[in-house]
Amino acid sequence: MNDICCIGHITLDKIVTPKQTTYMPGGTSYYFSHGIKHLKDKDNYKLVTALAPSEYKAVEEMRSAGIQVEVLPSRKTVYFENVYGENQDNRTQRVLAKADPFTVEELKNEEARIFHLGSLLSDDFSLDVVKLLSGKGILAVDAQGYLREVRGQKVFPVDWKDKREALKYIDILKVNEHEAEVLTGYKDAKQAALQLAEWGVKEVLLTLGSLGSLIYAEGVFHQIPAYPPKEVVDATGCGDTYAMGYLYMRNKGASYEEAGCFAAAMSTIKLEKSGPFSGTEEQVWNIIRNSNLHPQVI
Repeated sequence: MNDICCIGHITLDKIVTPKQTTYMPGGTSYYFSHGIKHLKDKDNYKLVTALAPSEYKAVEEMRSAGIQVEVLPSRKTVYFENVYGENQDNRTQRVLAKADPFTVEELKNEEARIFHLGSLLSDDFSLDVVKLLSGKGILAVDAQGYLREVRGQKVFPVDWKDKREALKYIDILKVNEHEAEVLTGYKDAKQAALQLAEWGVKEVLLTLGSLGSLIYAEGVFHQIPAYPPKEVVDATGCGDTYAMGYLYMRNKGASYEEAGCFAAAMSTIKLEKSGPFSGTEEQVWNIIRNSNLHPQVI
């Protein structure tokens, strides 16, 4: 059995920033997998993805890097266009192609201690898939895809239609402040986290960009600092990097605060370069050790 299994589509990404335009693979599964390969305890990790045969090069590169990848058939690959302004928290997006959703039949034989669903679009994972995997291990979900619906090529914000039922089965949920407000109706991060917990989530990870992140678990709020980057280059994949760092540390038995700080420091290193996290575990710990910022119970 694998320790961590990430399930999600690899995408084709066109990333437009004020400084440059870059074409590269992307998606939660891509950033999660390429990030975890740089960490020490990476061997018991698996990716389950789906993409068109024309994009198998991205999978071959992962396998050659030592990442265990299972590929499910899909007629198309998800194709995203992400356009960022000077403020990297601001993004506009188009979807130029969609992949096939993941199904219970395809995933029924997967085994792992922790499953992480990297949803990109609202129909990637059905409620039945959520129920299936929650019965097999700890289920972590990034909510972002559930709140994005494609009509034509445009991406529209939507509420997660099955949220009240699905959240009963989700152990760890990662949201940013905008997603938390859409899901709960609350602008206040603490109120939103409390509502998500009331609906069934055991560990709420609420990222707040340059303001850090908030973890709510077992009735306690943990305020996690954001470690300042030397330079902001590309925010694409920062949320995926945070989730990966958090689950990696929680799997090793780390506390909520330790896992949150590790995730935040990883995200800082990723923010300083385009592409997935490519630092080392030692660099992550150095950022934490050399900072005068500390987590707080609030």
